[in-house]
Amino acid sequence: MFDITDLKSMKLPELQEIAQEMKVPKFRSFNKSDLIYQILDLQASNPPLPQKQEKEKETSEKKANSVKTKNKKKETVQKVPSETKAQQADKENTNSKEKKQEPTQKQVVKKENPVTNKENKKTEVKETSPQDSDEVSREPKQFKKQQNFQKKNNQQNTQNQQNTQNGKSNFNKNGNGNNQNHSNNNHSENFDKEKKNRYRSPEFEFDGIVECEGVLDIMQDGYGFLRSSDYNYLASPDDIYVSQSQIRLFGLQTGDTVLGAVRPPKEGEKYFPLLKVLKINGLDPQIVRDRVSFEHLTPLFPDEKFKLAEKGSTISTRIIDLFSPIGKGQRGMIVAQPKTGKTMLLKDIANAISKNHPEVYLMVLLIDERPEEVTDMQRSVKGEIIASTFDKEASEHVRIANIVLEKAKRLVECGHDVVILLDSITRLARAYNTVQPASGKVLTGGVDANALHKPKRFFGAARNIENGGSLSIIATALTETGSKMDEVIFEEFKGTGNMELQLDRRISNRRIFPAIDLISSSTRRDDLLLDEKTLQRTWILRKYLADMNPVEAMEFMETQMKQTRNNEEFLITMNN
Repeated sequence: MFDITDLKSMKLPELQEIAQEMKVPKFRSFNKSDLIYQILDLQASNPPLPQKQEKEKETSEKKANSVKTKNKKKETVQKVPSETKAQQADKENTNSKEKKQEPTQKQVVKKENPVTNKENKKTEVKETSPQDSDEVSREPKQFKKQQNFQKKNNQQNTQNQQNTQNGKSNFNKNGNGNNQNHSNNNHSENFDKEKKNRYRSPEFEFDGIVECEGVLDIMQDGYGFLRSSDYNYLASPDDIYVSQSQIRLFGLQTGDTVLGAVRPPKEGEKYFPLLKVLKINGLDPQIVRDRVSFEHLTPLFPDEKFKLAEKGSTISTRIIDLFSPIGKGQRGMIVAQPKTGKTMLLKDIANAISKNHPEVYLMVLLIDERPEEVTDMQRSVKGEIIASTFDKEASEHVRIANIVLEKAKRLVECGHDVVILLDSITRLARAYNTVQPASGKVLTGGVDANALHKPKRFFGAARNIENGGSLSIIATALTETGSKMDEVIFEEFKGTGNMELQLDRRISNRRIFPAIDLISSSTRRDDLLLDEKTLQRTWILRKYLADMNPVEAMEFMETQMKQTRNNEEFLITMNN
């Protein structure tokens, strides 16, 4: 008989030989696992007969030996002279236990005499001890019970059969019939468990089949999870567990974008664990391991301009490209009053960057915005949209902003160009102020003294890296909302950016878009972004527009831009 563990350890050719001997139909068409279960099924339906025949021979030989020893005992009793009655009484007292067992032996011998006489002619019989003869005399009953047990269960291991024989003989010596029934029940229960284990569903291995990608979020205990962008990098059922040893081995940090192979969770596990790290931030793990941290990289002024006036350009992007150009590594702020079109302006900038610069990783971060604006941005912008609407808690705003910033830093460390469009930094500062524990120092408007440090760190992370990547952040700041807190936040961020774009409510009230105040909008060190001819013509244009008010200047530029196809053509026609 074959066990499932023995069959699994064999190779397919060996299993096919066994199947051929057992006459399994079409055994060559099965794979290994199916062939194992075919052998087991055939084995269960046809229990092994040779073992039964051998046992019958053994029991018959033992019976013959027992009969012969009894005959010898009778002869010795006849030869011994008669003894006194007192001596016989003493012997009867000493051998009382043996006499109690003799009636059953004589009954068995009378029934089995014909069989033993035939077999005595063929086989040689050895002498056995009285204890062996007692055990042999009881074995026919055991054999009958064993046959009934095999008929019920159809299959049993040889080891279990030997154990049951020994257990039953011990119970018979003690004369406990109840224990016999109890042992039979135990054996049937064990067999049922073995049968369940043998015919359970086969185990399939799915390790390393699926590759997943996510942003690493490291916990305080040292392990981490790969967060999904579908859930805005918050805790979700799609999270992938990353062990502490993997984080140390590859030098992973919070915000790393990790691509790796995963396996399904086992019993007692909640998450899909990460098996193998394939790429970190789009690069080989061996390269990323020796990177320099973001804080130790050298920041420079932006020296490469984003082309906003070419593919997919609008009047808004053409004016921005001419008056306040945006470079890689720019820290820009769009100062806007309510209902001046700042969200539409951000959308135009995002579309222009995604069409003209496919090498740039674009992220749009919407904090405390309306849900319909989030949907509109997701459908109209080709980039990653991370949003936390106004109905969410301030702690979620802060958590999303932190992980987006960490992701951008890790990408810049690996040499990528990243752009974050934030709407709005005023709402983000409000969220940080809500989460920040009270320090006792409160500024005007209810702003905590320590609350503005983290939003400043977010906005100040924008920089152009020497011999590396760049992080550009274009954020909107709200003014004239009637809130003193918004005014304090704007004053704190007023001089931190190197590009400023002013939007005017008076222009938007006349339905002129973009509602940009051209005279007060500018970029620091724009000479690094524009060539000399373009720079000289923009200075002449600024001098010409300085005599006009913001509404007239914007109307003039709008009419001139509509008559030309691009900015180069517009600058050439300036002489006219």
